[in-house]
Amino acid sequence: MTKADLVDVISEKLKEPKKLVTPIVEEVFDFIKGALAKGEKCTFVGFGVFEVKDRAAREGRNPQDPSKVVKIPAKKVPVFRPGKDLKERVLAMKKGKR
Repeated sequence: MTKADLVDVISEKLKEPKKLVTPIVEEVFDFIKGALAKGEKCTFVGFGVFEVKDRAAREGRNPQDPSKVVKIPAKKVPVFRPGKDLKERVLAMKKGKR
């Protein structure tokens, strides 16, 4: 699903024009991005949690020349942890229940 697909689905479900729904969807994504940029956690009960985690510095190897060691610096990365409801729906999908 793309952002445009999301706008289409919401627009149809609410019976509102896409011109009205698009800025709302954009604002939700901007809010999440802004919160993560500030190091805040975004929790959506039943859906999941978006947060920023620290990734430690480590050594990597060049796949073209495995004898060469490359230093990979520490960094912050956005992560998503699915909520209980989301996990259950995905597990049910795997079992053939939709």
